[in-house]
Amino acid sequence: MKKLLATAAVLATLATGAATAARADTLPGMKGLDHVGITVPDLDAAVGFLTGVLGCSAPAYAIGPFKFDDDWMQVHLNVDPRAEITKLAMLRCGNGSNVEVFQYSASGAAKAAPRNSDVGGHHLAFYVEDMAAAVAYLKGKGVKMLGDPTPFQQGPIGGETINYFLTPWGMQMELVSYPKGMNYEQGAAQKLWTPKDPAH
Repeated sequence: MKKLLATAAVLATLATGAATAARADTLPGMKGLDHVGITVPDLDAAVGFLTGVLGCSAPAYAIGPFKFDDDWMQVHLNVDPRAEITKLAMLRCGNGSNVEVFQYSASGAAKAAPRNSDVGGHHLAFYVEDMAAAVAYLKGKGVKMLGDPTPFQQGPIGGETINYFLTPWGMQMELVSYPKGMNYEQGAAQKLWTPKDPAH
């Protein structure tokens, strides 16, 4: 009974957003997200889009190819042992995570990007200060927008506006903006990191 009451108390604390940052387990030395890796069909074209349209910096470095005669690729990267990373580039995108871009040559590799509803589905979200200006800019570059900007007024994400778009190779990306913050921040014990204010 005491254990049940203690569990209920913890859940109630979490529900009110008053929980502290105490954690039972933490990855030793973890400081934050270093980079996000994406695989593309044409690395040069993808880098051109990331730098020439989205404004990421030119690659800090580009390396490759990588291939091995043993099972290194399978053991270390969970891909076909004969898979080859033909090119790899690492870019910085504004005040946020680095983006690592891969081009693979691998037998049986899927050619279509996963949808958000697929297991393994993913997207990159870029914070913008002016949603209307950012959408108009991307449309002017011929980027396919998925619908119109959607502003949220209620709930924890009230104050945020989003708009998804597709890269030339079919990957989902997103614009997000919350210049006045989001509703969840009021009384939140832990606020999310944001590129608009890294000290937030």
